[in-house]
Amino acid sequence: MPSLGGFGENVEPDVPFSLGPRVRESAAPDPAEEITELAYRIARETAALGPAGWRNLTAVFALTVEAEVAHLLFEDAHGATVRALPNADIVDAVREHRKLSAGYGDGPWWRLVVTMSSTGELDVDHDYGDEPFPDDQLFAPRAYLADLEVYPRRRLPVWLAAYLHHGGRQLRSPGAAAQRARLDVVAEVRATVSEFDFPAYPIMRARWAVIAAAFVAAGSARGPRMLPALGWFEGGSRSGSTLYEVPGGRAVLSGGVWNAMALDAAYNEDAELPALYAGAPEWVADPVVNTRAGHGLLSFCYWWEDGAWYRGESPAADHLAEAVPGIWTADTAAQVVAGLLDAEASDRQRAAARALVDAAERGVATREAIVEIFGDDGTFDVDAAMYQLTLAGVTEAGAGRAAL
Repeated sequence: MPSLGGFGENVEPDVPFSLGPRVRESAAPDPAEEITELAYRIARETAALGPAGWRNLTAVFALTVEAEVAHLLFEDAHGATVRALPNADIVDAVREHRKLSAGYGDGPWWRLVVTMSSTGELDVDHDYGDEPFPDDQLFAPRAYLADLEVYPRRRLPVWLAAYLHHGGRQLRSPGAAAQRARLDVVAEVRATVSEFDFPAYPIMRARWAVIAAAFVAAGSARGPRMLPALGWFEGGSRSGSTLYEVPGGRAVLSGGVWNAMALDAAYNEDAELPALYAGAPEWVADPVVNTRAGHGLLSFCYWWEDGAWYRGESPAADHLAEAVPGIWTADTAAQVVAGLLDAEASDRQRAAARALVDAAERGVATREAIVEIFGDDGTFDVDAAMYQLTLAGVTEAGAGRAAL
């Protein structure tokens, strides 16, 4: 999001500024200057609403032409948060600020975020939707559609375009899946056999589990995780995927790459959505498909059956790296594991990481193998790591399970 100076005036927002009135030297108002003056006014008048002794202020204004919400939060000297409501003058200034901002770029901002300290350090950010809005600042689709009538835009962020226009088209209920599968058979629609995109499902699951175990051992909130019939992963770039196991030696890998070009084209250029389920069997349905489908943000779907991966109109794997953990090769998985150590991994630890991957692929991973990498002095949570491997069924106790 651009800073206060993003509209063309050379403003230094992160230094103390006077809360007194500012005098305009030019008789003819400059829109960029007016925007800056309004930002200072909004900050000044919002600050005046704070309780005595406040230290930090965060004010968020989310607007469209027919919906508005504001959150004013003051932090006191003890770290407690005090809420306030904007008065009519502040709201009017925010509306005017947004109206003027429409003349710069592709439409006005959706959210105005003001942060300020009691010493006068100020930052004003204009949010054009590069990231999804928080739930308490996200309006119903009709509010954005009405706004677009007044302020047409050349393009929308993919997530917002999908929010407004997906229409449930990526959902695939069990009934719809069964009907579509029958129609595909009649129409001779066949899935593509995916020979070189991903490792075999049992191998993929084992590597996924080892990486999950390593992230859990390191106490990281990020990284993949395992459940008895599910692996899930959310990357740092808002891309992610799920790996569902289906009884009968079957599985579904699906998810989304953030701002996928095919979705951008579908929602911003009226192109057809890719037929991700083309040729899919009836068991590839909503319960085992990544939840991005419900938001219109699914960009790939693969399924494993009879010892092979299949796909419809999904991209090849080399376009999906940011949405899937490092399961591509045993060495890749081992490198990810070794990279989570506090210090640079020794040759012994790197070898131990590779040995753990190999053991998990054979379904005989042990706690001792984890200790070889991370030690057992309490720095890393070895037991939690072992539990991830147990849930995946790749330990000695679950030997034989990897024969899918």
